[in-house]
Amino acid sequence: MDLTWRPLTLDDVPALTRLYAAAEEVDRTGDHFTDEDLREELEGPNIDLAGATVGAWAGDRLVGYGLIRRRDAANPVHMIRLQSVVHPEHRTDAVGAHLVEWFSRTSREVHERTFPGAPIELHHGVHQNERWIAGVLAGAGYTHARTMVNMRVGLADLPPQPPLPEGFTAVPFDFKYDLAALDARNDTFADHWGSTVYEPDAWRHLVTGSKDFRPDLSFLVLDGDKVLAFVLSHFYASEAEATGIREHYATWVGTRAALRGRGVASGLLGHTLSAAKAAGFDRSALNVDVDNAHRALGVYERCGYRVDDEWHVYVLTPSRG
Repeated sequence: MDLTWRPLTLDDVPALTRLYAAAEEVDRTGDHFTDEDLREELEGPNIDLAGATVGAWAGDRLVGYGLIRRRDAANPVHMIRLQSVVHPEHRTDAVGAHLVEWFSRTSREVHERTFPGAPIELHHGVHQNERWIAGVLAGAGYTHARTMVNMRVGLADLPPQPPLPEGFTAVPFDFKYDLAALDARNDTFADHWGSTVYEPDAWRHLVTGSKDFRPDLSFLVLDGDKVLAFVLSHFYASEAEATGIREHYATWVGTRAALRGRGVASGLLGHTLSAAKAAGFDRSALNVDVDNAHRALGVYERCGYRVDDEWHVYVLTPSRG
């Protein structure tokens, strides 16, 4: 059957939910989404539904989609984020070729509307089990540039946690510190590979304004009104419903440079894990770059986390012209 390709609308969210579910039966990435989850994502300030999404339709069934997410800065490179999902029954050379051509052409259009003249890179994350799209990207010239790992720790038998060093206190997150936390995040992650600043709109949509944000399980280390360190947490109810496991997610963990190496990050994370255990969560998870320059894996291992699975980042630098 010939496929019809067109941009997505919010009315297509139920079809997109079904597409993700069909892919998950084969790929086992651990991602489970509800209509509400995907609607929130598609309403993000960095996504242009009409100009930067595409869906492949077989009749009235959505069998593939692509999404392009612009970044808030090009410092100095605009590292555009790509996403895609294709139904297992439609993973053909023709569909793969259509997607990578659309990514290349439309990313350039998005880029020229936002950061014209700046260098551009296309970044597509791929779970270790998503072998088909990894092959498609590699065949189109993308390179496996980085590996991220999901780490998890069970909370029922949580090992003793490292304390915060003397003189530092874990302060529960309060929305009056929202922009101060954003400033700390932008500063902390300024030298992380693939990272760029968040503007307040994107920050609030993706992090502190998300329906999944758990301010009660998020903690800060403060110096007056300045955030020195932070652990910001989310809980994805759709995952718990699908798996039966209540998983706390440490979405953002960071410490300003002046405090690194003093045990602040592990102490604050340990405080957070103890709070998550007391709140009835079964385990905790986080994601980290295996080549993290701040040796974050060691911090997380001291809190009991162990590597569970991998995500690979494929990158393409489009030719100019």
